[in-house]
Amino acid sequence: MLVSFLISLFTVVELNCENLFDCQHDTLKEDQEFLPSSTHHWTHTRYWRKVNHIGQELIALGELPVKEANDGQENDGHLPDLVLLCEVENDSVMRDLTQRSLLRRARYQYLMTNSPDLRGIDVALMYNPFAFHPLSWHSLRIAPPDKHFRPTRDILYVCGIVLGQIGTTPQQNEALQDTLHVLVVHAPSRSGGEAFSRPYRLAVEQRLENCIDSIRQQQPEAMILIGGDFNDYSSSPALIKLSWHDMTEVSRDATGSHGARGTYRYQGEWGSLDHFFLSPSLAARSHACIIGDLPWLMEEEKKYGSVKPFRTYYGPRYQPGYSDHLPLVLWFP
Repeated sequence: MLVSFLISLFTVVELNCENLFDCQHDTLKEDQEFLPSSTHHWTHTRYWRKVNHIGQELIALGELPVKEANDGQENDGHLPDLVLLCEVENDSVMRDLTQRSLLRRARYQYLMTNSPDLRGIDVALMYNPFAFHPLSWHSLRIAPPDKHFRPTRDILYVCGIVLGQIGTTPQQNEALQDTLHVLVVHAPSRSGGEAFSRPYRLAVEQRLENCIDSIRQQQPEAMILIGGDFNDYSSSPALIKLSWHDMTEVSRDATGSHGARGTYRYQGEWGSLDHFFLSPSLAARSHACIIGDLPWLMEEEKKYGSVKPFRTYYGPRYQPGYSDHLPLVLWFP
């Protein structure tokens, strides 16, 4: 059985899945690119390979060895307790991933958005019900900053109870077994250029600030975890503003063990578009954040040298890869 009842580390993973679409056309969405008849030739065989690749990736990430903060013992390894997913199309995809893939014995449950994104892209939170119990959840809609704004992904907000022990003292354990507020983000892309698209990502950041303020009005020392694909680097205005809002970017200096210096690689340069932000009460208890650059998640980059994420598509050209983003892994002792 894949579920571990005695958990030594609480593990959180963030992953952009790179276009995890099913093979069915949604008449309300522009998903024609990922159909068997499209130029991508997105067949059931390719779909199920992708679904099981994600399952394989999450199983391997849960088994990464990490030294615990207290006694120096290695983590025995278990599946991630929380998984923040970007670029998942719908409920059917998440049902296949949790109930019909390599993860089917893990008993994962999930919550997800139903966004107005034109392509039908959404975000989701997968959770181990033996480690996390949701109390409430809803989608946060992004208000358009101007008339050019294309509807984008909602932010998923989930409030729940952490059931495992996290923290280094009984007082910390008691506090962390109260409530954890999780926000899953997939901000608008840089299409049209960084400067042109910047106001759209700032609109997402402002929505996050409003949510943080609402939470802190009720719980000043609330434990807040924000993660996802922000389509921005740490030096961007949106992420700087979020840091100024008393949120710590624990993924800022995250690197991998096999050559990755970011979660994304563009024209031979590493950069991180994926991030974790924690409130002070939670950041003080985090142990480590790394990029999960497992060797088989990457391939050789002949043009620029080094390695790059082993993705599923280069334009319309298919290859049996995993994603154009590498995952982030965050541990709490």
